[in-house]
Amino acid sequence: MSLDTATVRRIAKLARIRVDDAEVATLQTELNSILGYVEQLNEVNVDGVEPLTGGAQMAMRLREDVRTDGEIAEKILANAPDRVDHFFAVPKVVE
Repeated sequence: MSLDTATVRRIAKLARIRVDDAEVATLQTELNSILGYVEQLNEVNVDGVEPLTGGAQMAMRLREDVRTDGEIAEKILANAPDRVDHFFAVPKVVE
C-alpha cells in the first residue's frame, strides 16, 4: 500500500497537526515505510498460535502483603522541625 500526498494531508488534518508543503514528502516516505513494515508482518506464519487478548490470562506473581513501619522512622523524623513521640508535630489548622 502506498499513500499519495492527498492522503498524507488528510491524515495530518485528522491528527490535527500542521504539515507544511515541504514536510509532506518526508512524511509520505515515513508513513509508506511504516505501512511496508506492517505488510511484512502479514507474511509471518501464525498457524496454531492462539491470539493474545491481553495480560489478564496470566497469573500475577504477588509479594506477601506485610505491614511494616519502613524501619527508618528515626531517620525520617530526624528532619522534622518539631515532633511528638513518633509523629510530626504541625500547627493546628482548624479551630
